[in-house]
Formats: sequence, structure tokens, C-alpha cells
Amino acid sequence: QVQLVESGGGLVQPGGSLRLSCAASGIIFSIFAMDWYRQAPGKQRELVAAISRDGSTNYADSVKGRFTASRDNAKSTVYLQMNSLKPEDTAVYYCNVRATTYWGKGTLVTVSS
Repeated sequence: QVQLVESGGGLVQPGGSLRLSCAASGIIFSIFAMDWYRQAPGKQRELVAAISRDGSTNYADSVKGRFTASRDNAKSTVYLQMNSLKPEDTAVYYCNVRATTYWGKGTLVTVSS
């Protein structure tokens, strides 16, 4: 059974940082690309960051230069380092095994003073 468990969300002030983690089980993690999505209240889910099997990354324009995705295949975990957070980054963040229906339950990030 495939499981994805996100963690690391919370309340942070504008300009602050958070590091999200997504721990995977039930898959051969190293052969899959992984994606980070977010969904803000009243908005559609959007792709934030993508990390391929070889560790190459792509980012949405709105987070480029502020967010960094990485992966540790030995731990079957993907990370999202979020710096210079803005109120508009407030959302539930999800990880996804690319091109599959495997999703985590999400972790809430709230950026507010």
C-alpha cells in the first residue's frame, strides 16, 4: 500500500522559512519523480515544484528563487525548503508521485503576522 505523509507545516511570519517533508512508503521511491502542489482556500490546486528521479527541479514562477525541492532516496523522502514566505503562500501543501493518483493528505502552511 502506497503512503505519502507530509509534515513540517505551521504558522510562520512573512519573510520566514519552513521545511516540508514528504515520506513515502510502498513504492520504489528512487524510480519516481515527485511533485509538490498547493491549494489555497477557494483556489484550484497548483503545481509548485517538481523533482525528477535524477534530482533535477522545476518551479512555478511564483516560488522560483524562494523554494527549493530536494530528495533523499535512502530515506524515501522529498523536501520543500520554503524561504522568504509571503502571505500568498498560505495553502495546504501536498506531495504527489508524478502521473499517479498517489497523494498525501497535505500539511497546512499559514503565513501571517
